[in-house]
Amino acid sequence: MRLRTAFLLTGLWLASAVPGLAVQPDEILADPAMETRARQLSAQLRCMVCQNQSIDDSDADLARDLRILVRDRLKAGDSDGAVLDYVVSRYGEFVLLKPRWNWRNAALWATPVVILVLGASFLLASAHQRKAAKSQGLNADERTRLDEILGRDA
Repeated sequence: MRLRTAFLLTGLWLASAVPGLAVQPDEILADPAMETRARQLSAQLRCMVCQNQSIDDSDADLARDLRILVRDRLKAGDSDGAVLDYVVSRYGEFVLLKPRWNWRNAALWATPVVILVLGASFLLASAHQRKAAKSQGLNADERTRLDEILGRDA
């Protein structure tokens, strides 16, 4: 009996860990094809309150408002791209879970790589200069001056 209870509790615990969709029944569109499009778009948009969930998964009021906005734009006849452009124009590119590629984003991602390459180049050049300076040794004038300082007879 205890084993059965343990399995039941474990199953309930695991089932509660699975995120459910936060779409309310009153939000669902009558047209299944349009609802599928709305779900696909909602999965691409970030909840600005939760920030690590899509608006499709979030229970926040703002996420609900965004889900309704997406459905309203689809009902108005907008294409998927137009809906995303509209939401991005209102909330900024941060609302996209997967940001679009542009030069600003490329520079953001490339900057650490460039800094690492420049730093490695600097370290290699410094090591090469130190090695070259060590291998030259002292010339005759430097050796004479050193002997004078140390008080040695030449």
